[in-house]
Amino acid sequence: MNIQQELQLISQSETNLRFNDVEIAPETIRAIMINEIVPSCPEDDFYGKPDSAYMSTTIPLFRKAGIEVDSVLDILNNGIYITNAVKIPKTEYAVSKESIEESLPYLERELALFPNVKVVMLMGDVAKKAFNLISRKATGKNTVPGISTYKLRNTEIFYNGIRILPSYIMTGQNILIEKSKFKMASEDIATMYRLIR
Repeated sequence: MNIQQELQLISQSETNLRFNDVEIAPETIRAIMINEIVPSCPEDDFYGKPDSAYMSTTIPLFRKAGIEVDSVLDILNNGIYITNAVKIPKTEYAVSKESIEESLPYLERELALFPNVKVVMLMGDVAKKAFNLISRKATGKNTVPGISTYKLRNTEIFYNGIRILPSYIMTGQNILIEKSKFKMASEDIATMYRLIR
C-alpha cells in the first residue's frame, strides 16, 4: 500500500498537505513514531533523500538505542513506521493549533491503516497534542496527561490496548546537542523496540 495514495483519497484537493510517499505492507508494522511536523523541503523528510535532515538525527537515536539501522527502510523492516503529526510545513516559529487540526483527519486515517500496532511513540509536544485531539474526539478525554514529558516517561499509558510512549522531538539538530534529551529519546526508542519484539 502507498501511504500517500491512501491519504490523497480523503484529501479535499488541498495541495499544501504532504504525505509519506512510501510503499508499506501495513500488517508488518508494530510501532508508529509520530514526529511533530513535515519539513519545508520534502527531500528532508524521513522518506525523502537517503541523507535527509530528518534521518540525520533519527539514525543516531536508533543506534544509541542499540538498533543498528542505516536507513528508513531498515527502520520499516524492523516493523516501525515514522510519520509527522502535522502534514503542512510551518510558516512561523511555533506550530499553530490550526495546522494541527487541519492535519488531524489525515493522521487519524493514517494510524488506522496499521492493524497490528502495539506501540505509538509521540515524539514531542505537537505529537502529544495531536494524539490527544484524536483520543478526545473518540473518548471525550485526553490519553496523555498534560504534564511534562520527563514526568510521563515511565508511566504506562494505553489507548485502545496500544501502549503510548511520550518522548522528545527526534528531528532538528538541537536533539544532537541536548545530550540529556538525546539519551532519554534513545532510551524510549529502546523501550518501544523491546515492546514490539
